[in-house]
Amino acid sequence: MPSALQFQCHLVLIFLAASKGETRYLEVRDAGEDDPFLLLSEDLKRELSAGQIYRRSLRCIDMLSIEGQFTFTADQPQLHCATFFIGEPEELITIDYDFVNIDCRGGDFLKVFDGWILKGEKFPSSLDHPLTTSQRYVDFCESGNIQRSIRSSQNVAMIFFRIQQPGNGFSVTVKKNSNLFPCNVISQTPSGRFTMVIPHQHRNCSFSIIYPVVIKISDLILGHLNGLFLKKPSAGCAGMGDFVELLGGAGLDPSKMFPLADLCHSFHGSAQMKIGCDNTVLRMVSSGKHINRVTFEYHQLDLQETETRKENSIEEFCFPSI
Repeated sequence: MPSALQFQCHLVLIFLAASKGETRYLEVRDAGEDDPFLLLSEDLKRELSAGQIYRRSLRCIDMLSIEGQFTFTADQPQLHCATFFIGEPEELITIDYDFVNIDCRGGDFLKVFDGWILKGEKFPSSLDHPLTTSQRYVDFCESGNIQRSIRSSQNVAMIFFRIQQPGNGFSVTVKKNSNLFPCNVISQTPSGRFTMVIPHQHRNCSFSIIYPVVIKISDLILGHLNGLFLKKPSAGCAGMGDFVELLGGAGLDPSKMFPLADLCHSFHGSAQMKIGCDNTVLRMVSSGKHINRVTFEYHQLDLQETETRKENSIEEFCFPSI
C-alpha cells in the first residue's frame, strides 16, 4: 500500500496562495485517479532513438523524467496546475521556454521552482539549498524574456501555473545536464546504490527515498585530509563540523524530519538500519575543510521484514505508518 507521502507525490494538486510581495506556499490535495509516476517509464526511454525529440502534451498535474518538448494548452480555466520534473541522481534539469501565451495582467502565472514543494514542505530544505526561498522561484510574468532558460540545482524541479483563458498556454523544452558532484537528490526508485562526495565544500547534502527502506552504509570517510583520518572525540556528533545523519518522517522537508541516527566516525564495513518511515533521508553535513564521502545502498522494506525486526532497526518512530 502506498505511503502518505507517495500518495501526495502521485496525486498532486497545487494551490498557490500568494499575490506579489506575499509569502508563497503550495498545498497538495487529492487530484483524482491519474498517477503521474506512471510516466517514469524506462520502456519509453529505450524506444527513443538517438537524436529523436520526444514530444507530448502536458496534463494539468503531471510528472516527467525524460527530456523532450512539452506543451500545455488550456481547454478550460485551469487554476491549480503543476508539473514535477525528476532526473537521475547525477543530472540537473534545464527548462527552456519555447512559447508562452498567458495573461499575466489577468491573473495567469507561470513559475519555476528550483526543487519540489508539497504542502509547504520543500526539497531541498531551506537549510540545504544555496539559494534563498524567494530566489528559488522564477516568475515568467516578472522576468519575461530576461530569463527564458532555468537550470535546477539538483535532480528535481517543477513548474506551477494558472491559465484562465481557453486556448492559451505554453511550450517548454526539458534537457538533462550532468552533475559531477550530486548533492541533493530524490530517488526515482525504491532501491539503488549511491556514493555521495562533498569535496572541500561547506554545504549540506540530502538523499531522499520516498519509501520505507532498509539502508546499508558500506563506507564512510569523514575528515579525510592528506590520506590521514583526523582523530575524533568519543562523544556524539553534536558540534562536529562533518557528520552523516539518518532522518525519517512523513513529509518532504528534511529539516522537519525526525533524527534517527548520527554517524561522525569514519569506517569501512557495514552498518544497516531498517527505517519504516514514509520518507527516509541520508544527510551529510560538511564543514568544507575536508573531502567527505559516503557509500550506501537501499531497498524497499517489505511486510515480512517489518515483522522480523532486528536490534538495529528504528521501531518506535515510523513502523506504525507502514
